[in-house]
Amino acid sequence: MKFDSFPEIDAKRKALLVSFQKSVKIKFKNILLLNLAFVHRSCSNESDVHCNNERLEFLGDSVLGLVTVSLLYSNLPDKSEGDLAKIKSIVVSADTLSNIARELQLDNMILLGRGEELSGGREKKTLLADALEAFFGAYYLDSGYHAAFKLIKRYIEPEIERVRNKKGYQDYKSLLQEASQQHWKIYPVYRQVKCTGPEHDRYFWIEVVINGKVFGPGMGKNKKTAEQEAARMAIEELQIAV
Repeated sequence: MKFDSFPEIDAKRKALLVSFQKSVKIKFKNILLLNLAFVHRSCSNESDVHCNNERLEFLGDSVLGLVTVSLLYSNLPDKSEGDLAKIKSIVVSADTLSNIARELQLDNMILLGRGEELSGGREKKTLLADALEAFFGAYYLDSGYHAAFKLIKRYIEPEIERVRNKKGYQDYKSLLQEASQQHWKIYPVYRQVKCTGPEHDRYFWIEVVINGKVFGPGMGKNKKTAEQEAARMAIEELQIAV
């Protein structure tokens, strides 16, 4: 099987990767593959490194989806397809995945270009979520599906329980709509401000208007995520209880 080319790593970077593996309690056969999972495209754009983690992210997204669906199907036999789909969308959202990424301290592992670093890239939810998916994809390639399943289960299963117990991610759009109807008898209006990036890696910027006031814009890799982020910002500014 042919993989992407791997950027070289020095002794300091290798030591950091080894320490990371110990903290997560896993071990890669190919440490260069692990390193590639943390190479953001901004780094490859601004250096001699001609590869990044986008392909691993693409793979990891599918592996994560399969593991999550398997867990939902096995653990929630009483839930309908619609309920399972709703829980899955929350569990694999950028909000949830970025929190897991911070828990694993991936923000310290990511290699960024100078421009992305200066713009606060290490704090961006979508960037952290992408790095986590790339990490899952890399581990799948390195150690197989069974090992990847065990790793992903360790972090995703607790998130499923949080959603079941209503302690996890909130549906901010629904909460905002309920508050807007209650206070002003109107519905929030969402407007796309801009869309950036190539077709396979787009970012959407969406704002929400309530009673003539604009909130946001929220950013996400799809319109639903961006709308949720805009709604969250509106709820926070309006001090609506969640």
